[in-house]
Amino acid sequence: MAEMKQFGLDVELDDEVAQGHYSNLAIISHSTSEFILDFATVLPGVEKARVKSRVILTPEHAKRLLRSLQENIVRYESSIGKIEIPSPQPTPETGPKMGEA
Repeated sequence: MAEMKQFGLDVELDDEVAQGHYSNLAIISHSTSEFILDFATVLPGVEKARVKSRVILTPEHAKRLLRSLQENIVRYESSIGKIEIPSPQPTPETGPKMGEA
């Protein structure tokens, strides 16, 4: 089990959690009292995605996470390079459109 010191707090990270889960899909929902982040993996040709991890945050912690991610992306891009997000490819439509014969 690994231990880390961060902000004067001992943080334990056991071996199983340290392995992490790969995610290429995040689903975010919220209520008045919490934000729910579901992390899943989508595979090509598979119509079903399985949620691998769920994190539930208070609205205040969700905003702190947003700020921390923004700060870390700025640092990443300044040292490694700009993160490019490709435009989604249009899906070919088949058959007539609504209102067309």
